Amino acid sequence: MTLQEPVRFVRGIGPKKAELLEKLGIATLADALLCYPRGYEDRTHITPIRQLIDGEKQCIHAVVGAAPQTVHIRRGMDVTRCKVYDDSGTLSLRFFNQKYAAGALETGKEYAFYGKVQAEGRGFVMLSPEFEPTGTGSRTGRVVPIYPLTAGLHQRDLYRVTDAALAAAAGDGPADFLPQAIRERQGFPPLRAALSDIHRPQNMQQAAQARRRMAFEELFLLSCGLGFLRARRSDKSGALLRDLSLNAFYRALPFALTGAQQRAIEACTLDIAAGRPLSRLVQGDVGSGKTMVAAALCYLAAKNGRQAVIMAPTELLAQQHMQTLAPLFQKLDVSCGLLVGSLTPKQKRDMQQQIADGTCSVIIGTHAVLSEAVHFRDLAAAVVDEQHRFGVSQRASLTAKGENVHLLVMSATPIPRTLALLIYGDLDVSVIDELPPGRQKIKTYAVGEDMRPRIDRFIDRQCAEGGQVYVVCPLVGDGESGRTSAESAAERLSKVLPQRRVSLVHGRTKAAEKEQIMADFAAGRIDVLVSTTVIEVGVNVPNATLMVVEDGDCFGLSQLHQLRGRVGRGRRQSYCVFYGADRGAEARERLTTLVRTNDGFVIAQKDLEMRGAGDFFGTRQHGLPPMKLADVAGDTRLLEQAQRAAAELLQTDPSLSQFPQLRARVESLFAQYGEGSFN
Repeated sequence: MTLQEPVRFVRGIGPKKAELLEKLGIATLADALLCYPRGYEDRTHITPIRQLIDGEKQCIHAVVGAAPQTVHIRRGMDVTRCKVYDDSGTLSLRFFNQKYAAGALETGKEYAFYGKVQAEGRGFVMLSPEFEPTGTGSRTGRVVPIYPLTAGLHQRDLYRVTDAALAAAAGDGPADFLPQAIRERQGFPPLRAALSDIHRPQNMQQAAQARRRMAFEELFLLSCGLGFLRARRSDKSGALLRDLSLNAFYRALPFALTGAQQRAIEACTLDIAAGRPLSRLVQGDVGSGKTMVAAALCYLAAKNGRQAVIMAPTELLAQQHMQTLAPLFQKLDVSCGLLVGSLTPKQKRDMQQQIADGTCSVIIGTHAVLSEAVHFRDLAAAVVDEQHRFGVSQRASLTAKGENVHLLVMSATPIPRTLALLIYGDLDVSVIDELPPGRQKIKTYAVGEDMRPRIDRFIDRQCAEGGQVYVVCPLVGDGESGRTSAESAAERLSKVLPQRRVSLVHGRTKAAEKEQIMADFAAGRIDVLVSTTVIEVGVNVPNATLMVVEDGDCFGLSQLHQLRGRVGRGRRQSYCVFYGADRGAEARERLTTLVRTNDGFVIAQKDLEMRGAGDFFGTRQHGLPPMKLADVAGDTRLLEQAQRAAAELLQTDPSLSQFPQLRARVESLFAQYGEGSFN
């Protein structure tokens, strides 16, 4: 068989199981070769019965002492019991609904048994162990790969297709595109050996080394692709902006910028002055003032007679930017307009006309700015806010609306350095690591349900003292057992605090009603705003002094940190309370991280370590190919080695002309995830 053969032709698979395998992304033997084990069971260590540990999966060699006995204990349930022994002691075996064990185990014969051990009385019992005669070594006495499954498939099905794939690869395996010099420097085996070792390792060390090689390959391939993009960018001329003076911009601001904000703006102007397209990520903590960096870039475009656009993920955030920036741009005699989905058809047409004829210099909007009906007269600068909420192809679509557009990407979710290197490897990075003066540290508490009466009184006291309160819930309405819905929380608080003005907003609230509620809250006409995470970003109410998050244990740490950032924006001391600390040790540990620190980068790193890169973003919206093996949180050093190796290779051979197989893989990656989609 060849690697291109469909898996349905593998003995023991057939059409039905082939359909199930396709759910795992396995249609051919080549796919099976790249379906790596999700873990391994080390069955090489043989434990004497006397040394067995309660709760552990272990392997023993033991002799069957008496014929197994099967008894019927209730409808649909048979139990087969058996006693085995070795030189150190005796062990009970128990098989559930496995009558074949009674006929398969011969009295007086030695077998290898592998299964979970459980204490029972003065001894142990092994539950439904796998077994085979000693000396055969097919499943016990070795390292056994554990593959991902779907309903209807068993590990033996994956063994069959991976066995067939390895046999096919031995004759005509995939090309090894990793350059030999890099492979030798890293101490990696050749590709065929690595694939054999990852699927059928002789020991755990061999499995770890093979995994490291394949994870490095993933990171190296991506680093080469991102390196290509950097080189492509440096070959282009950026949109021409002759006048880069910002004196008038600084004078128009009602406050002085922090040193970090000024450094980020200066980095942008230096990039533009160098003549290449600006392509920079500005990331900073909640409230660090990234918007002013975006405003400076938009001002430079408008000052030079050209246009700029700011794209935000939600109407709420777009409107917030409009409220913040329109007065500033008005002082600078720069026209500014809003383009969002909730505008009437006539309002949209009018706005699109102003964009097309250049009447509007700075456009602030949502995905609406990507519409085919939107044509810029002369777009020179684009800002993408909350980048991780957009796919990277959307960022490319935006810059495609002009020629050599300067791009500024902003993230209010602090991203650990290693993850930023991976996701934004084609961008330069500026970090705003200072908060504007006057921002107080938010006092944070993680509490259990027993604190609810006290927290209710604290909400009442904050309102009595003139403050306002957010209460955030994970659900809109009842539907998930044990979790608090916004609707039920609003109803309860209205009864508990009848003297307070309680209002409710969530994702199902109509846009106009939501806008009115938020306006009323900002104006102080609402005391307690109960919501879902629609207020995570884009809400700026300096008078809000308390954030209460229900079921804090079911949110990511970075998301909780974002929610905390909705308060502490005024001069009064602010507070944040997370419920969920009584939901187990892990929940307590996660929430305690937020109590200990207000540093978003420290929190983000912890979130990444505990949840993984995919969950860190909620969904894989960042547009990069998913990693089969590489773990950004755990493979920091491997990522840095892969990036360094890619950079060195591209420096000596920018077009990879000496490595056609590697270049083909990079081009294949671009084709799969969208040509230029990393731009």
